[in-house]
Amino acid sequence: MADRMSKAEFIALIAMMFATIAFSIDSMLPALPEIGLELSPNEPNRAQLILTSFVLGMGIGTFFTGPLSDAFGRKPVIYGGAVVYILASAVAWASPSLELVLAARVAQGLGAAGPRVVAMAVVRDLYSGRQMARIVSIAMMIFTLFPAFAPLMGAGIIALTGWRGIFAAFVLFSTISVLWMGFRLPESLAVENRRPFRLPLLVDAVRQMFGHPTVRLSIMVQTLCMGTLFTMLTMVQPIYDVIHDRGDSFPFWFAMVALLSGSASLLNAALVVRVGMRRMVTWSLGVQIFITLGMIGLSAVPLSPDVSFGLFVAWQTAVFFMAGTTLGNLNAIAMEPMGHIAGMAASVIGAVATVLAAAIAAPVGLLFDGSMAPLNTGILIMCILGFLLMLRMGRIEDRMLA
Repeated sequence: MADRMSKAEFIALIAMMFATIAFSIDSMLPALPEIGLELSPNEPNRAQLILTSFVLGMGIGTFFTGPLSDAFGRKPVIYGGAVVYILASAVAWASPSLELVLAARVAQGLGAAGPRVVAMAVVRDLYSGRQMARIVSIAMMIFTLFPAFAPLMGAGIIALTGWRGIFAAFVLFSTISVLWMGFRLPESLAVENRRPFRLPLLVDAVRQMFGHPTVRLSIMVQTLCMGTLFTMLTMVQPIYDVIHDRGDSFPFWFAMVALLSGSASLLNAALVVRVGMRRMVTWSLGVQIFITLGMIGLSAVPLSPDVSFGLFVAWQTAVFFMAGTTLGNLNAIAMEPMGHIAGMAASVIGAVATVLAAAIAAPVGLLFDGSMAPLNTGILIMCILGFLLMLRMGRIEDRMLA
């Protein structure tokens, strides 16, 4: 890495690129009731599709951004993604219908895939192994802290300009991040290391990835972990509003939860070098299974409204905390054997996990019926499956070492 950019500045820039996703999702949460009433008054619950439509577009875009960055360099792809993101934000700002907003959100997700995927490939260009996991964990910590302020920012923007003003804020945020990268970050992929954008090469890269058992299992577990996070995000605002009657204070509670759960990535950064990535993920899923089972058991017990709300906030924190101790490690596990095709690997890993996670979260979110049952059951099933897959990964690694 060039001398003019320190490691601290590099981590901050990568974190801001990651935060494009958090800002695009979490700042919309306070706007969902208003959008539902204005654009879908007969079915206001459909407004939550604004979250999963963005995630879907991001997943689809992820298929292309990595291979393009392998062929043409990291920075040009980030520039192109920023242009798409900004134009889509402008369309969403002017949209008269929910359907057009959803289409613009898909396009916005396509553009956001650039910084999301290529930033990970840049990290892999410059670092490897557990050191890469540490860099990603610290960046993920900052990324995790950002959602603490995103709903508050969204609520403030709504109070001043209405929900459409949030899309203008997206334009400003993307412009700042891409200019920072353009002026300060040198291109990390040398011309001689680039791979031509040819279909046979892409097919071969995909075959290598899915032929590697550790990479394959890591993608599956990442899908499930992202599924728990997206499911919680799609349902958290209705749960605060409908079940606990705390919609007005939702951004403040969300901020507190995000700040608490942000320490997960810091803890992971401190432990991962000693414990190892696989054990951190396995332990995190195991703990979450017991916590979720406890929530299901307590939901059958008559509790006061304040106690019930406090338990949900604690569980929400635990789910977000788990994201900080799993997603960065799972990315690092999958990327480690794929350094020679880092851009393509980042694309396939992100695309498959994101699209499938959105496909899981969207229908579960639409099942919201004024109770916690869909959320409890969905997260429990995903955590159990992820835990079993991590145990299988451990057995495969033990056989490879034997």
